Amino acid sequence: MNNKSPISYDDFTKVDIRVGTIVRAENFPEAIKPAIKVWIDFGPVLGEKKTSAQITRHYTADNIIGLQVAAVVNFPPRQIGKFMSEVLMLGFPDSNNEVVLIHPSLSVPNGGKLY
Repeated sequence: MNNKSPISYDDFTKVDIRVGTIVRAENFPEAIKPAIKVWIDFGPVLGEKKTSAQITRHYTADNIIGLQVAAVVNFPPRQIGKFMSEVLMLGFPDSNNEVVLIHPSLSVPNGGKLY
């Protein structure tokens, strides 16, 4: 059951969700919860953005390089410890409430907007 208030189409269009390719990743041992620092290439207009993600159950810093992912790119930057997160990668919870990243089933140009 959905207990969220309905939104308008205009509300939806305010959220800028783009696709990008992970070009760099590092373990983030300073994080309170296990996390990975991730750098994502969103193409020539947005360029490279970084984020911190608690995705260590299914992913490692080595096995996500080259993966295309969906991310919200228009949130204000957020300080995570000594790391500034600029985007929010998107995922769904698995049966154990661990993040499974959203990614296109086919390769698409970096920077493409979700619609």
